[in-house]
Amino acid sequence: MHVSVLGAGTMGHGIAQVSAMAGHEVTMRDIEDEYVQSGLDAIERNLQGGVDRDKVTPEAMTATLERITGTTSLSDAVADADLVVEAVPEDMDLKRDTVSEVESLVGSDTVIASNTSSLSVTAIMSALDDPGRGIGLHFFNPVHIMGLVEVVVAEQTDAETLSFATEFVEGIDKTAIEVGDSPGFASSRLGVALGVEAMRMVQEGVASPRDIDASMELGYNHPMGPIELGDVVGLDVRLGILEYLREELGERFRPPQILKRKVRAGKLGKKTGEGFYVWEDGEIVGVSEDVMSR
Repeated sequence: MHVSVLGAGTMGHGIAQVSAMAGHEVTMRDIEDEYVQSGLDAIERNLQGGVDRDKVTPEAMTATLERITGTTSLSDAVADADLVVEAVPEDMDLKRDTVSEVESLVGSDTVIASNTSSLSVTAIMSALDDPGRGIGLHFFNPVHIMGLVEVVVAEQTDAETLSFATEFVEGIDKTAIEVGDSPGFASSRLGVALGVEAMRMVQEGVASPRDIDASMELGYNHPMGPIELGDVVGLDVRLGILEYLREELGERFRPPQILKRKVRAGKLGKKTGEGFYVWEDGEIVGVSEDVMSR
């Protein structure tokens, strides 16, 4: 199968990697050469890490890299694709424009999927002339490690598309769960509900970020606490999801002021070096001073 992945960022290069590891030919596209190369470099680092930990053989690493091609040309990326997965930023207009342009370049049998984490797949795919071919495939970060994919069924998704998408997910050694196209789906809605309450607790001085995270890691066996997870996902991403869910589902998803202040200050979490925690080389080295001073 030929899989086209649109976007070479964190999610895009992860989807490209797992698809290629499963034996698919993959074309990964982004708008600038440097973004494409950054995505390819990240895939190589991930695979090398797997080799170093004896999780991936050197032969599998080489074969995976040989199956992945990078490009800045959308038409080249989707030519002869059986599946196109858009992993562009979480902006409704951008996603609608992307899938619409893709449809004009592919054959009638090509399935078009969105990796959105919270936006309405029904609304995204309504930009298609044939929305029955559209579906949501919500992967989780880091894609090469996380075993879950939400298969989000839009109102227009036809049975053949659903079957194709589910088989694809299972074929890349992931677990598919089928969810309806409700705001936040299952995972994002539950995840941000926990995360926003944890942020409110920090804001109110109930407990420190470290203690809140420890309570969920040790008390509920979560692999990562909700405050740390927010930093890893990106506080700007968390804010965008909360604003969307508030609009769709009500005030229980109102973003707390502490989150808004963090985003306004550019303290977006791990990717900027500071959020609720301070990060160096991908590791937590302290708690943000503006949190400690509360």
